[in-house]
Amino acid sequence: MILNILYAFLTVSILGGALGIGLAYASKKLAVKKDERVEAVEEALPGANCGACGYAGCAAYAEAIVNEEADMTLCAPGGPDTAAKVAAIMGVEAQGGNAKKMVARVHCYGNEETTTKAFAYEGLQDCNAAYAMFKGDNGCKYGCLALGSCIAVCPVNAITKREDGRIYVDKDVCISCRKCVTVCPTGVMKMIPYDAEYYIACNSKDKGGAVKKVCSVGCIGCKICEKKFPDAGFTVKDFLSEIDYTIAAQGQDGAAAACPVDCIRVTD
Repeated sequence: MILNILYAFLTVSILGGALGIGLAYASKKLAVKKDERVEAVEEALPGANCGACGYAGCAAYAEAIVNEEADMTLCAPGGPDTAAKVAAIMGVEAQGGNAKKMVARVHCYGNEETTTKAFAYEGLQDCNAAYAMFKGDNGCKYGCLALGSCIAVCPVNAITKREDGRIYVDKDVCISCRKCVTVCPTGVMKMIPYDAEYYIACNSKDKGGAVKKVCSVGCIGCKICEKKFPDAGFTVKDFLSEIDYTIAAQGQDGAAAACPVDCIRVTD
């Protein structure tokens, strides 16, 4: 009886060892060699795995670059510097090296003190859930709902809610992944250049009279910024002022000071 058990044990052990050696040999012989550039490109990427490039993560994007399936400039967090490193690894000339870093900014300065409420929302604390009910509880249907959907999706914790109820983006932490822009139901989260001095803290396209009824800091489309400061880069379209960040604007300080509702604000 004992001998039978011993023989069975030895047989299983020998068979297991043989199978192990066979598998090791097969894995070595049949292994697909990974292009060393994939690992090099992945190391050059910032490792945020944010998906802004359109791929599942940095590893997938690196493989797509090496396989010539993806452009080398899709990494928003890495920007031009990373694109240049990747290009060097791939042995090609970097493209778009002069591109400016873009960061997210909430184009709304409304809060409970400045903006009226259309009704009392008591549902899920999520902007998209609130927006599903009559486009949210704000009197202004273009404004920030401030329920933190953008905070939840930010991979680097660059977005916070301040004590005054306003949503704030730390531009020095923002990696330009645009996830907050995508998740925002009102479109109030927009990308602006990192070095921009001013932004329009409003997203409303209603006429001035309608804006005044629901918000004391909303753009009323008065065109003072556009007409009195023609070189400052302001254009009013659909009753909302916009800044052309592609030009070397002059006079933005004066336009901000002249704005009657103070919606041209400094990027802090």
